[in-house]
Amino acid sequence: MMRRYAHLVVSYGLNVQAGQFVQINSEVAHRGLVRAVVEEAYRRGAGFVNVEFTDPMLTRARIVESRREFLRDVPAFFAAKFNEIVDVGGANLKILGPEYPDYMIGLDPAAVNQVRKASYSAAKHFYTDGIGRSRVQWCVIAAATPAWGERVFPELKGAAAEERLWREIFKICRVERADYLERWSRHNVALKERAGTLNRLKIRELRFTGPGSDLVVGLSQRSIFKAGADRTPSGHDFSPNLPTEECFTTPDWRRTSGVVSATRPFYVNGNLIKDLRMSFKNGEISEFSCSEGRSTLEAYLTSDSGARRLGEVALVGTDSPVFRSGLVFQEILYDENAACHIALGSAYKGCLEGGGALSDAECAEIGCNVSSVHTDIMISSDEVTVRGVLEGGKTIALIENGEWVGDLSAR
Repeated sequence: MMRRYAHLVVSYGLNVQAGQFVQINSEVAHRGLVRAVVEEAYRRGAGFVNVEFTDPMLTRARIVESRREFLRDVPAFFAAKFNEIVDVGGANLKILGPEYPDYMIGLDPAAVNQVRKASYSAAKHFYTDGIGRSRVQWCVIAAATPAWGERVFPELKGAAAEERLWREIFKICRVERADYLERWSRHNVALKERAGTLNRLKIRELRFTGPGSDLVVGLSQRSIFKAGADRTPSGHDFSPNLPTEECFTTPDWRRTSGVVSATRPFYVNGNLIKDLRMSFKNGEISEFSCSEGRSTLEAYLTSDSGARRLGEVALVGTDSPVFRSGLVFQEILYDENAACHIALGSAYKGCLEGGGALSDAECAEIGCNVSSVHTDIMISSDEVTVRGVLEGGKTIALIENGEWVGDLSAR
């Protein structure tokens, strides 16, 4: 299954081309999977595969021990590396899955945010053009670790927890059967058909109602729902996330109002945010409460003017294999594919008609948010209903008690 997983990532997730430069970013704990991915990439014809292993405890050491005035320092080669990935049309793989899940606990939230912002600024070309305009074939996946496994399966320890988590990853990513590529192809078609149905409806508002939530998210006339595989300007398909179960779009942040409660915990800068409830007024978070992680989230929301505004809204039904697993993964790649979610921070220009050519000033005119942050927050369950207000004012149900309805339910 590990070989199948590596093959899926290289051939479907990244869709590596002959002679292409491939960048892989991973914690050292995942070197076994990385070896398998590198082998697959070269078999497929990659020109050069560069691997960067990281140890999160080194990041912690910098924040704890470095002098504050040096936390913004980023060497020139850092920006040059990310710029080159975009400029040569490379492929970029990010492997998630913490070896030390609590490595950020107890750190000064302002210092953590300072380091994050400096790194984002140095790699802005990569995020705005490589990711935002799909000039890079990029993919985010996850790999199990004992510590992460123990979080998901607290009744298990060490290798047993890791092995159980791997089984869930393989199942959710559809590699437990030999026809995994065909299954992903069918799934991609189904997701795109669902996104097409949403686009034909010409939805102008989404309304989420459920326990602790009554949220309205406005869409602009340029908003486009996207799902499944994406495509580079040169015509190469790739899947940004494995797994992926969402239909997502870019909202008009100015038209967000109401209250919403998070249905799953999530992490910000390595710190858990639990029981979050937010109120929106004039498109921005006016107040929030949570039982854990308040100081971290508060610092995060002051990152820039766009950090308190929405940059994404995504619809996910209870047909998702992540939801059906019955598990809370405490890893955003998986949990966001279990539930409808909103994202604070930067928006995807690719989810707007003609978005690839929009300047920041033009984005501002249509309520497309610009920010250095992007954090997904799950807001649905089997008790949440989503309705759409159409261009003519008619309201229709899209999701009832977590389940897609009507033509949207067809897979």
